[in-house]
Amino acid sequence: MIGREIHFSTRFAMAEKTDKRKIRKILEKFNYNRSHLIGILQDIQALENYLPKDALEYVAKKLDIPLTQVYQVATFFSAFSLTPRGRHVCQVCMGTACHVRGAPMVLESIERELGVSAGGTTGDMRFSLVTVNCLGACALGPVVVIDGEYHGHMTPSKVVKLLGRYR
Repeated sequence: MIGREIHFSTRFAMAEKTDKRKIRKILEKFNYNRSHLIGILQDIQALENYLPKDALEYVAKKLDIPLTQVYQVATFFSAFSLTPRGRHVCQVCMGTACHVRGAPMVLESIERELGVSAGGTTGDMRFSLVTVNCLGACALGPVVVIDGEYHGHMTPSKVVKLLGRYR
């Protein structure tokens, strides 16, 4: 277990070294306009796959707004992540329509296949698994979304094949 903790700490420390030039280009794209903070954070997350602390500090400084304001936005929206995420983000809809059609069993199957619980990331940083309340595709339930690609009518027996596409 100690080796795993060290591995994660090292990975997290490496991830914290954000390329300021790339962040500056994002800020330039939005003309350093603080009213575009959500868009700026979306672009940073698309670049880094999460919102690194040093990037948020840099944005706050360059937009001349309090860091607490940047964190308020970053923590309000569930689409943002303050911790490193896997290369592939797997979302399992747990909304009512998906739930009654078997989403809990699909989630359990994905957790077993990846070896990680909902809210976690695999040790190889390949997958992050999250649950969401609704993906707006109730007719396709249960729904799993991986990297923005919707997979409807999901069953536990389809999970291995689905995850294999992203391995």
